[in-house]
Amino acid sequence: MKRSTFKLLFYINRSKIKSDGTTAVMCRISIDGKNCAIATGIYCAPEEWNTKKGIIKDPRDNNRLTEFRKRVEHTYDHILKENGVVSSELLKNTLTGVNSIATTLLKAGEAEIERLRLRSIEINSRTSYRQARLSQLNLKQFLQSRGMEDMDFEDITEEFGESFKTFMKVTNDRKSGYINKCITWLNRLIYIAIDQEVLRSNPIEDVRYEKKEPTKHRYISKSDLKKIMESPMSDPRLELVRRAFIFSSLTGLAYVDMHRLYPHHIGKTAEGRLYIRKQRVKTKVEAFIPLHPIAEQILLLYNTTDDSQPVFPLPVRDMIWYDINQIGVAMGMKENLSYHQSRHSFGTLAISAGLSIESIAKMMGHANISTTQGYAQITEQKISEDMDRLMERRKKE
Repeated sequence: MKRSTFKLLFYINRSKIKSDGTTAVMCRISIDGKNCAIATGIYCAPEEWNTKKGIIKDPRDNNRLTEFRKRVEHTYDHILKENGVVSSELLKNTLTGVNSIATTLLKAGEAEIERLRLRSIEINSRTSYRQARLSQLNLKQFLQSRGMEDMDFEDITEEFGESFKTFMKVTNDRKSGYINKCITWLNRLIYIAIDQEVLRSNPIEDVRYEKKEPTKHRYISKSDLKKIMESPMSDPRLELVRRAFIFSSLTGLAYVDMHRLYPHHIGKTAEGRLYIRKQRVKTKVEAFIPLHPIAEQILLLYNTTDDSQPVFPLPVRDMIWYDINQIGVAMGMKENLSYHQSRHSFGTLAISAGLSIESIAKMMGHANISTTQGYAQITEQKISEDMDRLMERRKKE
């Protein structure tokens, strides 16, 4: 596979100005000396264009131009990998379908999902991409329930937005948080259409989001955690996931923090006790966690010296979610086991053990102590429920 001579040049045609005073930003693709031009779908005023650097002075428009460049480069690499050869015309033809301005809802969603897919590779996180696919699927199912394969943006009404909410609530039995994410996705596509001048305004701007339900932290009991500790897995990958779950239950580290845990995050006190000091990926707040003896034992089984590699060789998020569910099934647990339950279990068990709210907040890297207080409420609720059950038993005696 021979890599071609590949260059991109962005330019504007100052002689072709639209009535609003803007002109199209074009991209000239050069591969092995052969050129072709493609519209970027981006417009700017001539005075906003920096000819020497090939950029737009307005940061927002220039960010779109940067995204376009990345998309062209990624498509080039993909074609070269698949075919072993690429031409300027082939690259242009491949890009045309992806980068043409979509005037229908689902086509716009597909283009945005592709952008998020490429972005997920760049930032090494598939969360937004995965959520977008789910929301797009719900939108597609709703249209199909109306006998439609797609719909023009100009046909979207406030009734459409309200009916989409009702469809997810009644037909699909979705909770408010899930519904709100889907409405956010619909709004996102509409605002992209507005940005691309397909629409003038948002027809569903008055559609309200569902009232958010109180956060429910799902956790496992002390006896269930003990059961997991006492049940090693014969499969090496499941055993790794089991140990990681136990480690998170004893440290409060979320999956993403475990995934990005490196030897330099590990320290030792003057008394020789190991601890972890690490900024949480989600909140950017530093967590300080003295290690439980069992957590120390697990840690020392893995990489604590080579800082070019993470401590735990964890599988990707999607795979670990499946694996931990399988462990829960093997344990005979009544509810589905999820990896994030380990973090919530740490908070609940720490409160039950009598640790202060302030200490737990520091260990869990919470940005707001009210988040930590949620675990105290769980414990109080459990005590009340246990007392209710005790009173019921005494009535029957």
